[in-house]
Amino acid sequence: MQDLTPSQIVAELDKYIVGQDAAKRAVAIALRNRVRRQRVPEGMREDITPKNIMLIGPTGVGKTEIARRVAKLINPPFVKVEATKFTETGYVGRDVDSIVRDLVEAALDMEHSTRLTDVRESAERAATERIITYLMQQREDLRSGKRKRAMAATAQAPAQMQAVASGGVEVLAAPSSGPSETPLITEVRPPLSERAAKIQRNKIARLLADHKLDEEQIEIDIQDGAFGWEDMTGVMEFTPGMSPDEMSDSFNEFLEGYRNIHDSVSGRKRVRKVSVRDAQRILTEEESNKLLDVDTIVDEAMKRAEESGVVFIDEIDKITGSSIDTGPDVSGQGVQRDLLPIVEGSTVHTRYGPVKTDHMLFIAAGAFHVSKPSDLIPELQGRFPLRVELASLGEKDLYSILSEPESSLPKQYKAMLATEEVDLDFTESGLRRISEVATDLNTRLEDIGARRLHTILEQVLEDISFSAEAATGQTIKIDAAYVDDHIKTIVKDEDLSKYIL
Repeated sequence: MQDLTPSQIVAELDKYIVGQDAAKRAVAIALRNRVRRQRVPEGMREDITPKNIMLIGPTGVGKTEIARRVAKLINPPFVKVEATKFTETGYVGRDVDSIVRDLVEAALDMEHSTRLTDVRESAERAATERIITYLMQQREDLRSGKRKRAMAATAQAPAQMQAVASGGVEVLAAPSSGPSETPLITEVRPPLSERAAKIQRNKIARLLADHKLDEEQIEIDIQDGAFGWEDMTGVMEFTPGMSPDEMSDSFNEFLEGYRNIHDSVSGRKRVRKVSVRDAQRILTEEESNKLLDVDTIVDEAMKRAEESGVVFIDEIDKITGSSIDTGPDVSGQGVQRDLLPIVEGSTVHTRYGPVKTDHMLFIAAGAFHVSKPSDLIPELQGRFPLRVELASLGEKDLYSILSEPESSLPKQYKAMLATEEVDLDFTESGLRRISEVATDLNTRLEDIGARRLHTILEQVLEDISFSAEAATGQTIKIDAAYVDDHIKTIVKDEDLSKYIL
């Protein structure tokens, strides 16, 4: 994905997002510039900083969807945060540094998953060998147990026969624990030869490969509290503005990590009885962690977060209140001041070490219905040099959203009801009527963009979704008449439509 050109990125976005070409192009160029930066001489590389983007437009027009789809497309460390979740330093609540800490955690998850994929084949082989060993030992123990019981029964047989002959009643005496106790005779068998053991292992391996032993129960030894990268809690963090509950969680997290490290170092193991299928999963995970280098994962993850991390800050317009406001937005400008050094480039301390934000890409988004971008503090405005305005969605756009994307809403509903053998047939007239109603409601009530389609479709398909079992095997045509029949009354009543649609 690193070799995608801007036009290729836009082409991929077109599969899921209708219109908004300017926003797609701006994001695609910003992402491509990050690849170009990695290819310039190292001396100049440090001076090239990302051009942060601010997406401006009403809700429901695709701002978040663009960022989300791009993150899936190029797979960088990505976090989405809402500006309203943060408070100014000194207030109770989340501080903006947690954005970077969350990004590092996302990078660690990605790096860990990538490394697990790399070692999975070796880990599966090692897990399979352990399972074969457990199965051979278990079967040998079962055979030994049967032989012991058989020998004990043979030793008791003469006494039982004598009791029957004398009194006609069979008496089973409890085993004696005194010195006169008859020793239990056991059969001592020589261990399997190397050749015989190899043949038996190969036989069990074939049965495992054919999944014929998946449900067999075996006892396995597993490491209790195995240590991995996620257990690294060398620093107990108490940041400014943390609530008592957050401080308590941080302290408990530190203690839990310490216990995990202690348990792993002490090598404590425990026996667990599971099916062979579950044993394969558990032991593969354990063997994978043995093959991973924690320090390398952390180093690469932090580097990935610094060089290719993407932060999407939504609802940035909600923190543009004036300094004389009262209520929950009283510290809005304080949050802006706290965001400034992170967006501008600074060093944030995490539990894995210091992380620089100089080359992270920040994408901010806001509707700016009440305020405007110029209401942000000037310094923060300057850190978002690229501004793209997203247009409101008209009837034609809404129809395209219903009919063009690979995973459009009608296709999703059609697939879900197909699981109950109900076939939905969305006609062109039906989709156009839905988009027409959505446009009308967005104009008369409040413009919520494509989100209006969700509420209308839910209302249109409510009866079918509720009683799908009664329509099994049927084809239901969703045309304009069907749409009108289910929402006509609600659309006409403006007061009612405010609450339902």
